[in-house]
Amino acid sequence: MVALQTRQHRRRATNWNSIGTYAAFVVFCLVVLVPILWMVRSAFSVQSDLTRTPLVYLPRPTLQNFRMLIDQVPFLEYTRNSIVFALATTIVTLVVSYLAAYAFARLRIRGSGILLWAFLLSMALPDVGTIVPLYRILSRFNLLDTITGLTIVLSSTLTPFTVWVLVSFIKQVPYEIEEAAIIDGASLPTVLWRIVLPLTTPGLVTMGVINFINAWNNLLYPLSFSVTPASKTLSVSITEVFAGYSPWGRPWELIMAVGVTMVIPITLLILVSQKAIVRGLTGGAVK
Repeated sequence: MVALQTRQHRRRATNWNSIGTYAAFVVFCLVVLVPILWMVRSAFSVQSDLTRTPLVYLPRPTLQNFRMLIDQVPFLEYTRNSIVFALATTIVTLVVSYLAAYAFARLRIRGSGILLWAFLLSMALPDVGTIVPLYRILSRFNLLDTITGLTIVLSSTLTPFTVWVLVSFIKQVPYEIEEAAIIDGASLPTVLWRIVLPLTTPGLVTMGVINFINAWNNLLYPLSFSVTPASKTLSVSITEVFAGYSPWGRPWELIMAVGVTMVIPITLLILVSQKAIVRGLTGGAVK
């Protein structure tokens, strides 16, 4: 009888815990999804539907906002620049961080731990505080208003955290495997390419997706270092659609159209690489 009452009590407790978990999940989904749904609704609505009272929750969809966006800013050129900028930044950051992480993980250098911590603490510097020196450096090397300059600047910002994450992945690779390959005559580039790289692929994919998202959404550097449409990215178009509008008449429908355009590639990228991201996150958590 006592055992039966105990099981019933545990069952009721489990039910209440499940209800609380599902309730928290529903609240979380509402907080995350409602702004996205509102952005999509606004992007495909005419301006009059955004300010109408009572509110129109399901207006008739239109592509007028996207046509106006293409006419108002060099939208296609900005999109191309964003793709090139995000891909170049991701590749440069991963290559540099992979080599640096291997050095931190394998080489016995006095003070390497302190250097790694100092490397990570450099992220504490606010991006706005480094704009002036970075501007002077890019100007000195004639890299202002170029995708190359933007790539170098943002890669230097993303590298410290990427190195920190990849060090933990490389340390999980048994060094005996590398020793065996070296004894068999493998060179260091061969070890890095054929042994360490395949075993750390989940971490590289995870950091690649994160760095791509950071580069794709970055506004500060393109806004500060780009002058002509030749190097401006899609995020800059959010600031340029305000041209010709008064402070009391913001073109929210155009801003939301830019937002939808920027969200679509990121969503597709995450859907394609979600399994690798999960493996990377769980793999990096196990020492």
